[in-house]
Amino acid sequence: MSEADAVAGRIVSHMFANDRAAHSLGIEVVEVRAGYASVAFSVSEDMLNAYGSAHGGYLFALADTAFAYACNSGGETCVALACSISFASPGRAGSRLTASARERNLGGRTGIYDVEIVDEFGTAIAFFRGTSYRITRVG
Repeated sequence: MSEADAVAGRIVSHMFANDRAAHSLGIEVVEVRAGYASVAFSVSEDMLNAYGSAHGGYLFALADTAFAYACNSGGETCVALACSISFASPGRAGSRLTASARERNLGGRTGIYDVEIVDEFGTAIAFFRGTSYRITRVG
């Protein structure tokens, strides 16, 4: 494991320990590396919309969590500047969804991250793009 990946792991562990929203949704951290984070949750009946599929707000929250961990993994405090999501397939009750965020570009004080949400079969559920804004250096 590289030093940058070890730092990323410590940062995300600290963030996750204090992330009440992630805990309330049952989100788990799957993998962390510098500029990368993967998180997952299982879709419960309480997360379904009127059509019986996972509500888009829950999918956005899952993707946003992966985005937050990836963009903060380098040791700088980052916040979301802009985010968008496109839905590809419905998430179903009982499905295990994983959101994987990858750093695509860093320039000045901003970064661009792509997040893909897939189910346990690898079916694409949603695609999210986030732009981060670095506000301060940590430690």
